[in-house]
This record gives sequence, C-alpha cells and structure tokens, in this order.
Amino acid sequence: MDATKLNDFATMYTAAWCSQNAASVAAFFADHGSLKVNEGSPAVGRTAITAVAQGFMTAFPDLVIRMDRLTMNGAQVTYHWTLTGTNTGPDGTGKFVRISGFEEWRFGPDGLIAESKGRFDAADYQRQLNAGATSH
Repeated sequence: MDATKLNDFATMYTAAWCSQNAASVAAFFADHGSLKVNEGSPAVGRTAITAVAQGFMTAFPDLVIRMDRLTMNGAQVTYHWTLTGTNTGPDGTGKFVRISGFEEWRFGPDGLIAESKGRFDAADYQRQLNAGATSH
C-alpha cells in the first residue's frame, strides 16, 4: 500500500473510532484479523474486535481518537493515536482521560488489517480513570 492510500486508510480508521459504531472499526480488519491491546489476549475476528471497540465506546460516550502520526518501516506500519473522553459510561468514574498509544499493523493480501498489536500506558490510564487527566 502506498503512503497516500495508507494515510487515507488510517484517516478513515480514525473516523470509525470516533463514530460510536464499533462494527465500523472492525470493518478495517480482515475476517479473521486480530487486535491485541497491551498484554491482553488478542480479539480474533470482526465480532470480537467489534466487542473491544464497543467497550471503549461505551465507557467513553464522547470518545475522540486523534491520529498523531503514521510511520512506515518496510512492511511495518505504526499508527500513533491519542484517545480523549470522559468515562461516563455504566459504572464510569466521570473522569476525563487523555492517553496516547500506538498500533503496529500487519496487512493481509486483501488490504485490510490482518494483525494489530496495540499499546498504551495502562498504569497511567488507570490513574486517569481514578483521578482524571491533568488537563483537558
């Protein structure tokens, strides 16, 4: 995938995360694609990926994902993002969260994500859920 198409793909992926439509996020993944967040077990398949995305969308009804940058090193593509939102979903803390992270993508022959390995600072995320971010 050339840089322009990849940037367009990532821009649309970002919009899907902001849409409050979890299935639209999963549509960027191959049928048997996987999404792994930190050290958790990978969510495999669109149904499982939809559930992961829905978890964040439910926890943060005002969820906004911003694409910070996209890097390519050969076949390795890294999507850097920042999540902001207020944890007002069920059992939410009511705290505003701002956390940055990245996903390392491997694409399948269909041009969709075959594997995504995501990372963010889980300790800082938990701290913000309890105390809030230092600034909006």
